[in-house]
Amino acid sequence: MANTYTQIYIQYVFAVQNRLSLIKNEWKDDLYKYMTGAISNQGHKMFSIGGMPDHVHVLVSMNPKQAPSDLMREVKRSSSIWVNENKLVMGKFSWQEGFGAFSYGHSQTSRVIEYIEKQEIHHKKKTFHEEYLALLKAFNIEYDERYIYKKVE
Repeated sequence: MANTYTQIYIQYVFAVQNRLSLIKNEWKDDLYKYMTGAISNQGHKMFSIGGMPDHVHVLVSMNPKQAPSDLMREVKRSSSIWVNENKLVMGKFSWQEGFGAFSYGHSQTSRVIEYIEKQEIHHKKKTFHEEYLALLKAFNIEYDERYIYKKVE
């Protein structure tokens, strides 16, 4: 649309099915590159991507032509196919249903990028479950504990 100018920054957080630690260091950079391409192909700009073996964080500058849920559906669908076609895990790889989406202003993006880049350091102190609940609480998002990402038991 002509004369449409936006600045929409969203951090997405999503986990591997059953929170299994399936994302290996040997191929995570290739996965992140693939996901960056998937996001770019949908008309958005990747600002940062990082995570742990059981989950991923991405900070995206959103194009308003697509809803966040549609973007995540495509990124998770296509990246699952990519992992499975490349036989990077034993069995079938998939992402857990749902995601978290947290919006930020431009002045906050450098802090969020640093947070995403330092996930390994951050998770020495806090589990993914604790991190995710803290984000939901910080953003005053009502949630039902039954639908929070399943813990590995």
